[in-house]
Amino acid sequence: MPLHPQAEAMRARRAAAGTPPLYTRSLAEARAADLADLRAATGAGEEVHHVEEFTVDGPGGPLALRHYRPAPRPADAAPGPALLYLYGGGWALGSLDTGDPVCRALANATGADVLAVGYRHAPEHRFPAAVHDCWAALDWIARHAPELGLDPARIAVGGDSAGGNLAAALTLLARERGGPAILHQLLVYPNTDHRVPPPGADDDPALFNRHSVAWYWDHYLADPADAADPLASPLRAPSLAGLPPATVLTAEYDPLREEGEEYAEALRAAGVPVELRRYDGMPHGFFAMPGVLDDGRAAQLFAAERLLAAYRAAEQQR
Repeated sequence: MPLHPQAEAMRARRAAAGTPPLYTRSLAEARAADLADLRAATGAGEEVHHVEEFTVDGPGGPLALRHYRPAPRPADAAPGPALLYLYGGGWALGSLDTGDPVCRALANATGADVLAVGYRHAPEHRFPAAVHDCWAALDWIARHAPELGLDPARIAVGGDSAGGNLAAALTLLARERGGPAILHQLLVYPNTDHRVPPPGADDDPALFNRHSVAWYWDHYLADPADAADPLASPLRAPSLAGLPPATVLTAEYDPLREEGEEYAEALRAAGVPVELRRYDGMPHGFFAMPGVLDDGRAAQLFAAERLLAAYRAAEQQR
C-alpha cells in the first residue's frame, strides 16, 4: 500500500523544511536532531508512578540504568515482571531520554517494571561494547531482582532498531552462557544482518533509508570481519534453536523490513514460537512516534499485549 497519510504528511513536512538527513550531519548534530525529532513526535511521555536512575558496574565503567515502576507495589506483594528495554539509534545515536517515552508507555500498558540501560555508543566505543554493556545490565537485573521486587523468572528483553539488534544478541549470549533466563524477546524493526539494501524505493532522503543503514553500520563496526559475528548479525547465528519466544514488528517502508522478517522466519524454522506483524504504510521509527502516527500507539499496545501474555503464562505455570 502507499505510505500511510499520516506518515506521508510527516515526510512532506520534513521535505518542505529541507531537513537534512541525519547521515549528512556531524555526529553531535545528528544526536541532537534525533532527540529533538523524537520529542516532537512523542511529547513528554506518559506519567508513571516512579522513575529512578542509578549506576551499576559495567565493563567500561559506571553504567546508567533507569527504572520505571508503573504503580505502587506494597512491601508484601509478589515479585513482579520486568522488561529490559534497549533504545534504538543505530548504536551511535539515542539515549535514555530518546527511549524514555516508549519505556513509560510499555510500563503502563503491561504493568511491568521497565528498565533501560545507557549503553556505550559508537564510534567512540565500537562493537561489541554496546552488547557487553547490555549484557551487564541484564545480568545485574537478574541477580538483584529480589531486592527490586522483581521475579527473575519473568524478565523479558526488547528494543527497537539497533536496540532490537542488541536484544536479539542478548538472547544468543544467554543461551550460550546458560542464563539469565529470558522469558520473551520483543524485536521492533531490528537490524539482524549486516547488509545495505540495493538502490530503489528505500532512497527517500526524508525517511530512514539505505544510506542511513550504511552510515550506522560504518560507525558501529571497527572491522568489517565483525559483520559475521552473530552478536552483530544475529541472522548469521549457526542455530537459533532454544531462544525465547519472540514478537517481531516490522514496517513496510523500512530498509530493515526484509531482514527483520527473515529473522522471524528463521526463529520459527528453529522451533521458536514467533508472532510477526508488519505495519503496512509505516516507515522505520514509527513505533516511537505515537504522537503523529496512530499505528505507533497501536504497535506499542500490541507489544504490550504480547508481553502481558508471556508474563501471565509464566505465572500460571508455577
